[in-house]
Amino acid sequence: MENKTEFKPYIPASKVTPEITVTSIILGVLLSVIFGAANAYLGLRVGMTVSASIPAAVISMGIIRIILRRNSILENNVVQTIGSAGESLAAGAIFTLPALFLWAAEGKMDKPDIVEITLIALIGGLLGVFFMVPLRNALIVKEHGTLPYPEGTACAEVLLAGEKGGASAATVFIGMGFSAICKFIIDGLKVVSGEISGRVKGFAGEIGTQIYPAVMSVGYICGPRISSYMFAGGVLSWLVLIPLIVLFGENSILYPSVDATIGQMFAEGGAGAIWGSYIRYIGAGALAAGGIISLIKSLPLIVKTFSGAMKSMSGAGAASNERTSKDMNIKVVLIAIVVLTLLIWLIPAIPVNPIGALIIVVFGFFFATVSSRMVGLVGSSNNPVSGMAIATVLIATLILKFTGSTGIKGMVSAIAIGSIICIVSAIAGDTSQDLKTGFILGATPKKQQYGEVIGVVSAALAIGGTLFLLDKAWGFGSDALAAPQATLMKLIIEGVMGGNLPWALVFTGVFIAVVVELIGIPVLPFAIGVYLPVQLNACIMVGGLVRLVVEKITNNKKNKEAVVNEGILFSSGMIAGEGLVGILLAVFAIVGIDKVIDLSGFVSPAVSNIGGLLLFGIIILAVLKFTIFSKKMKNNEE
Repeated sequence: MENKTEFKPYIPASKVTPEITVTSIILGVLLSVIFGAANAYLGLRVGMTVSASIPAAVISMGIIRIILRRNSILENNVVQTIGSAGESLAAGAIFTLPALFLWAAEGKMDKPDIVEITLIALIGGLLGVFFMVPLRNALIVKEHGTLPYPEGTACAEVLLAGEKGGASAATVFIGMGFSAICKFIIDGLKVVSGEISGRVKGFAGEIGTQIYPAVMSVGYICGPRISSYMFAGGVLSWLVLIPLIVLFGENSILYPSVDATIGQMFAEGGAGAIWGSYIRYIGAGALAAGGIISLIKSLPLIVKTFSGAMKSMSGAGAASNERTSKDMNIKVVLIAIVVLTLLIWLIPAIPVNPIGALIIVVFGFFFATVSSRMVGLVGSSNNPVSGMAIATVLIATLILKFTGSTGIKGMVSAIAIGSIICIVSAIAGDTSQDLKTGFILGATPKKQQYGEVIGVVSAALAIGGTLFLLDKAWGFGSDALAAPQATLMKLIIEGVMGGNLPWALVFTGVFIAVVVELIGIPVLPFAIGVYLPVQLNACIMVGGLVRLVVEKITNNKKNKEAVVNEGILFSSGMIAGEGLVGILLAVFAIVGIDKVIDLSGFVSPAVSNIGGLLLFGIIILAVLKFTIFSKKMKNNEE
């Protein structure tokens, strides 16, 4: 194990180089907004987001090193610090806030104000940064060599490999452009199908795949194991549960349906109708159970983390006066936390009472500590932020109901509390990873913390507009934007407040999750698979299989890592490109341009499906081109 006292950063503490500059701020803010919007779109579609730190780092190197001809690794580090904040804030926001839009669509409340969305996101993000400041010395410095912080360490390695920055940045940009063209062909021109499905006559199950490059990229980045767990959940839903529901209940009217038999629903809407009325409640139960199970399993670590951090914090202020040890002024941080807590209570646009504000501070700091350590061990991708949000929403809803805050007022307050906690957890985890990158490189901590604040502010100002734009174009809860996590939060709150959930279906999902956990399968990805359409899971599975092929073909370990990472960069670019075109198409839908460019009337369904399959093959070949068929692979073999 490496001794933390012997660690020497890449840039010595005695050397001062540019960090926060006009260039790094402008570029970081742009990337924060871009990756925030792209990840919001992705998360609302598939219920998952991906880290933006490494793509932001390589884009930064490509622009600052290659185009601007400047060589400052710490300036690049600030760019990725600001840029990655947008992705994390978007993840926290889209897991919860769309529930407000869903209630508005049902007529239970007015549509949320953009000021309300912005303030919730801003306060949650700032609290996430400020809660992490006193923890930096305990978790990043004192536990160096103990907590690996995989994404933060990988990002530092990417920045250190500066001479490769131009090629890596080009890979990201090519992925963005390629994916943007594919997305425009599928959902803009609509000349090829974005989803292909089929079923066997006499069997109610359905199988198929989506064609979208961003969805496949999620599978490549997550890898074959996580992808297979998600696909297994989809197979259970669409090829086991749906056929059984149709078989046993064909002539029955079962709640939550009140006016049509299951047979009639299937005849009119196919397997998708059964999924929408029944399977999503089973999936919600599985997701809720999965989140709580992951939290329970982490309890020993949570207790150890929290107690250890509290003990270590007493020495946090005793750090040396070296540049690499300077944090934001702790007195200013504490005052800011108090002011933000009062604002949560006093600002009319935020529907939280004093009890809710107290819940936010207590749970916020607790989960910020937990999140910061969890990402240090297992990485941001495996950080159970949704589990923390579920636990918070459950407890907050129970407390609000017990104290008399019921009905839609209590439900809106519960989702606001859950939103802020979710954003706090996501941002605290991201801040930890970024500070780890800076620790390895020799960055000034307080400048990185200022960068996180800048990233949070810019992303918060953009997320409200993004959510309103997407909701107006397609509507949350639709096929285009399922918003699975937010729908789950909504169902939990409604169930606790009103007791009107189809509990038999929910508990079916709960015990499916328990069985999956007992046989040793990670329950959260499986539960997401149960909840989401199988076509989406299948597309993710294809991405996982492509990653598996790449790993199997490249035998040399060092070569394998380089080739796989090149594929991750290309996939990250594809996610960003599709997300940005998704936002553009939302604008087209609002102003009516979407109908002008729609060419679907000139293409038959059969031709559209064949075109979709051909395009899917091209997407797969494009990923292979940047991995096993790349020049890097050939050069290394030679």
